[in-house]
Amino acid sequence: MLELSISEPGKLSKVTHALSSRDRLGILSLLNKENMNIHQLAASLKIPISTAASHIRVLEDANLILTELRPANRGAMKVCTRNFDDVHILLNSQENQPTTDLKTYELEMPIGQFVDFLVAPTCGMANREKFLIPEDSPVYFYNPERIQAQIMWTRKGFLEYKFPIAINSDSVIKEIQFSLELCSEAPNYDPNWPSDITVWVNDVEIGTWTSPGDFGDRPGKLNPDYWKNTTSTQYGKLKTWKITNENTMIDDFRLSDITLADLKVLDKDYITFRIGIKEDALHKGGINIFGKEFGDYAQDIKLKAFFDHDNL
Repeated sequence: MLELSISEPGKLSKVTHALSSRDRLGILSLLNKENMNIHQLAASLKIPISTAASHIRVLEDANLILTELRPANRGAMKVCTRNFDDVHILLNSQENQPTTDLKTYELEMPIGQFVDFLVAPTCGMANREKFLIPEDSPVYFYNPERIQAQIMWTRKGFLEYKFPIAINSDSVIKEIQFSLELCSEAPNYDPNWPSDITVWVNDVEIGTWTSPGDFGDRPGKLNPDYWKNTTSTQYGKLKTWKITNENTMIDDFRLSDITLADLKVLDKDYITFRIGIKEDALHKGGINIFGKEFGDYAQDIKLKAFFDHDNL
């Protein structure tokens, strides 16, 4: 699902503009059935190839389709793939955003600093210089070199982290956020490889997000040269889970009815964060997690807690 919000007018306007053309809607309809190149799309819609190419650029810029150059009899051809099944547009602004007079506690956790795990092939990890462990060997996730990891992947299981939370027990927490860059885990990569990725906080399941795929059509902006030349996963999506006194959101979209009261955050001096694939998940498409030196976003797993300082 493509999630849009009125709070991101630039992204929203690109998508609405892309959907405002009958020909572009025709292209999306054709791509519902199969992947097609520009010549096939032009022929099906009875429009010039140059016009089809222009429409493709608009749809690609709006992230509604993905394109890939593949070998052809004469050079290369651009093959188009629909990127989403649904578009969800949130038109109302959020009422439970933290206000500017709240204090903030922030901490970034390196992705290799997990305290518990369950992984299965395909699995592995790498940093900016090399692969850190033998690929598809789960036992090596115990290797101390895991602390250096900048990308990790597994087809099933979970990774668990503990975040120390240095907030006075008399504080009133208004919102907690966890954010990280992630995507599915397919052989090599596959943009159409859904994966149901679930998050638990303090052993409470707060909700599941379906990653649309595993992205490798271009190099990640932060990736080292040795990785850019592989046919592996290159980048993910930056997602933010937000737990408030009303509900749990992912980015600006309601995910579940779990609230801060359910998590009992200040009962301990740490918060447990687990992310993984449930055994009964509909889409068991694995997970890739990116550190601050891989992918598109220069961050590790980030915790933010917004709290009222009046009671300190």
